[in-house]
Amino acid sequence: MQAKTKQKDNLSFNDFKNEVINDYKLAVTSRECSLLGRREVLTGKAKFGIFGDGKEVPQLALAKAFKNGDFRSGYYRDQTFMMAIGQLNIEQFFAGLYANTNLEQEPMSGGRQMGGHFGTHSLDENGNWKNLKNQKNSSADISPTAGQMPRLLGLAQASKIYRNVEGIDTEKFSDKGNEVAWGTIGNASTSEGLFFETINAAGVLQVPMVMSVWDDDYGISVHARHQTTKENISEILSGFQRDDEANGYEILKVKGWDYPTLVETYEKAGEIARKEHVPVLIHVDELTQPQGHSTSGSHERYKDEDRLNWEREFDCNVKFREFILANSLATEEELDAIDKTIKKEVRDGKKAAWSNYLNPILEERDNAVKILKSVANASENKVFITPLVDTLEAQKELFRKDILSTARKVLRFIVKEQIAEKQELQEWINSYFSKIQPEYSSELYNETETNVTSVKEVLPEFNEDSEMVDGRVVIRENFDAIFSKYPETLVFGEDAGNIGDVNQGLEGLQEKYGELRVADAGIREATILGQGIGMAMRGLRPIAEIQYLDYILYALQIISDDLATLRYRTKGKQKAPLIIRTRGHRLEGIWHSGSQMGGIINLVRGVHVLVPRNMTKAAGFYNTLLQSDEPAIVVECLNGYRLKEKMPTNSGDYKTPIGVVETIKEGTDITIVSYGSTLRIIEEAAKELQQVGIDIELIDVQSLLPFDINHDIVKSVAKTNRLIVIDEDVSGGASAFILDKILNTQNAYKHLDSKPLTLTAKEHRPAYGTDGDYFSKPNVEDVFEAIYAVFHEVNPGAFPKLR
Repeated sequence: MQAKTKQKDNLSFNDFKNEVINDYKLAVTSRECSLLGRREVLTGKAKFGIFGDGKEVPQLALAKAFKNGDFRSGYYRDQTFMMAIGQLNIEQFFAGLYANTNLEQEPMSGGRQMGGHFGTHSLDENGNWKNLKNQKNSSADISPTAGQMPRLLGLAQASKIYRNVEGIDTEKFSDKGNEVAWGTIGNASTSEGLFFETINAAGVLQVPMVMSVWDDDYGISVHARHQTTKENISEILSGFQRDDEANGYEILKVKGWDYPTLVETYEKAGEIARKEHVPVLIHVDELTQPQGHSTSGSHERYKDEDRLNWEREFDCNVKFREFILANSLATEEELDAIDKTIKKEVRDGKKAAWSNYLNPILEERDNAVKILKSVANASENKVFITPLVDTLEAQKELFRKDILSTARKVLRFIVKEQIAEKQELQEWINSYFSKIQPEYSSELYNETETNVTSVKEVLPEFNEDSEMVDGRVVIRENFDAIFSKYPETLVFGEDAGNIGDVNQGLEGLQEKYGELRVADAGIREATILGQGIGMAMRGLRPIAEIQYLDYILYALQIISDDLATLRYRTKGKQKAPLIIRTRGHRLEGIWHSGSQMGGIINLVRGVHVLVPRNMTKAAGFYNTLLQSDEPAIVVECLNGYRLKEKMPTNSGDYKTPIGVVETIKEGTDITIVSYGSTLRIIEEAAKELQQVGIDIELIDVQSLLPFDINHDIVKSVAKTNRLIVIDEDVSGGASAFILDKILNTQNAYKHLDSKPLTLTAKEHRPAYGTDGDYFSKPNVEDVFEAIYAVFHEVNPGAFPKLR
């Protein structure tokens, strides 16, 4: 095998030799980390391991083509790449394996993700953007198979926006759109729909994306013949190859052990994507996985001896070594010396990482033991406490849960004793919780001053000439103001562009702001969300439109696993302030009137869920969100676009507060809580209830996540002493969530004189037509009768039974 790399004119043979040897050192370092990492899992020091062995050499080639400003969106075997770009060292590798919560020592996630999940820091200590243009970037990995693909599309599209849209501040984000988004995936995961959806969308959009498929013939234990037609992903995607007649992909194939050809291939791919904004697929085959899929089992269970022998012969590190020797770049003795030195470096790095992880815990244990011994000596239950303390003190390797669990058990023994040491132990336990709990729970939402709840309400303004217009006009004029005010904003989705969305809330805006800022998208909800996530991670303010709430199910996995966890899984070091625009409530028929809200609010913690009752409120939410930097779903009322609203004079400026409820009708007899279109039904019922002497107080929650941060609902219940939550979701859905918050968080049960109730939709979805809605979801008569029944129970004489 001869060197085929084209040496640059200014690169001497010695420079070339040094570069190759440095690559070899990285490959060996990464491999040794994988080998020792597996042993650490098997000894119990780490919980689980999944490593990048067998993929080292192609990742070195990828790293050579990767430039400042570029982004990676990959999967959990790219450790060599991260080492090669200078974003992962030996100690950090093992710190991730041990789940060290110290973000300086474990910068990928502060112990929140298992090893193999990588990311760089996009935000400084105050939550502000770093200069992404001047650093090599990796979006934070997730485990769900092919889940990295939709985000990759958006990371690439951001370059297209930055290159072609004028007026955006690019100082920290882009050099004229010259950045490439690099994706990686295992060959078996190309079977996922998210892979094909992303590949198709990138071809349509023509964005600078380079997709690497690491092909080692298996998906865990399942051979490629069960995974991929023709067992060849590049062959079945060959129809995507661009030609003189049509746009498409540049498709390249290269063997994963061929170092010089890999370097040439990645250099070519990067140049095509960077200059031409053409997506590239690189199929890297003949790779191996020396230790199998993970520490959960051995690959010898499913690979025969012939395959195992082939893998030993074609291991990319073995072939790399052969290349070096064949081209006289080093002697065998020199390489052996390198191997020996690196083995020691990895062992030393592992020991240092373990000490860094364990020593703070041992110190915390020692502090606790002092207090616990003091408690034992003062307690009449010393004989029971001492063995617990001795066991804790004797442990050489332990977890924080061991410390706290012991302390809490000791507290039980002295709970009835009147000794000074009891208060000291109680204070220590509470202090330890306050200190340690955030290490595992913080940053689900923005904890800096740019969070959504810090944005103050600005009321819509009207004058004597303000006319009554369709709700769609209110939202349209507000979007017009937004796009004029913020050049970094853009909206895209099915039918969002040319016709201005199906309800014409974007009417005429594509013509005014161009096809890149107000864009149509294919029927592909997951990658619509991915576009938004990726672009938001690169400093843009995208609004991703999902045509109907029911269709959000196609994208829910991406919202739940990627968007909702991003800030949390990076411990506040990455963000994606994506706004998801959709519409729901009261539309007729099975497929546009499902009851998804309960599922959504339980699956997307980390994303705000806003449910405005009209278009003025919705517009105010968009304005608020653009003053903050958190992701949110805004569910507009589908039957509100043609309802009349007064036209504000301050479009783009008024702001609906997030997490704040609004009392839209004051009353004295019972508190009714609801949201969205259902409020209009309750308002109608309220008039009829007034006629029979029942005066309801009606509260619009406005946002489900966050929920009533000022605890205003309990103040209402304290006045009326009765409560009903009314919702068009099924029982156990959003209504159960709301009721739980009111009763268990706000403790409203203290004020109740009647049983708290929920009135919800039936278990099924509505049949098509007006009657289907009437007999499936709460209607005016249902609301009237449910509230009336409460007062019949209180005073049957004044309120005789209806039926």
